[in-house]
Amino acid sequence: MLKLAVFGAQTLLGRELVKVLEDRDASVLPLATGVLTREQEEGDLVVFAPDPSLLEGLDLIILAASPEGPELLENFSGRVLDLRDEPTEAWEPMPLAGVWPEGHRELRGRPALELVLALLPSLVQGFVEVSGTHLRSVACLGDRGIDGLMAQTVAVLKGNEPDIESLGYRAAFEVVPQMGRGALIEVRVPVFHGDLLILHLKSEEGRRLETHPAPMGVKWAEHPPTSREVAISAELLAHLSTSSDGQTGILTLGFDPILWGVLQPVLRVLAL
Repeated sequence: MLKLAVFGAQTLLGRELVKVLEDRDASVLPLATGVLTREQEEGDLVVFAPDPSLLEGLDLIILAASPEGPELLENFSGRVLDLRDEPTEAWEPMPLAGVWPEGHRELRGRPALELVLALLPSLVQGFVEVSGTHLRSVACLGDRGIDGLMAQTVAVLKGNEPDIESLGYRAAFEVVPQMGRGALIEVRVPVFHGDLLILHLKSEEGRRLETHPAPMGVKWAEHPPTSREVAISAELLAHLSTSSDGQTGILTLGFDPILWGVLQPVLRVLAL
């Protein structure tokens, strides 16, 4: 049985990690990032204050949030997986397929968007050009995004100017396009969970766009998925609509950045 600790078990990502890992062949120690607040002590999930003695004998530490004392990890000899939304270590990213690679002690998570784009060749055959729009929810920021959007929404409804310090931008009741990255543009939308990636595909000359059977973790949908459907699905939901000649198509991909973008890869890489 894998013995591990989750730092930041009181956060949105940490709670989900503890929940899903405890249902697998793993012994999970939920750790706070520092001294516990009364709310954390009385919460539904029992969370322990971090202490070096608690890390003895563990195989793995997962960083869902940064411990207040970085020295806690200095003498830890096991594996470390950094899943923070803003990792501070330039470690090797998790593999796109397969389990934890031999010879690596530290790995960091990959952005959900990177995982989605890597799937494209296994979803659709015959395309040569891709462009599109990423409709991004605040869930990728974890508690900071959820709490920030909620606080901004309350402020706007009361007729006040929302505080943008926590998120860095006004999220409530706003759709905020970002500078394009090549043929892909990100648009931040005022929803809590559920990302949509709308891709425009063009096929090779003389070929039609064709779908492959859905790989593990993906489900072909009968209609373009909504952010609500995506938010409650542990699978990536996909839908392809092609032109009459099959030369062009719109591929809609819906995924939750935590349920699908983090939890699924973690279970895979840990072979759980």
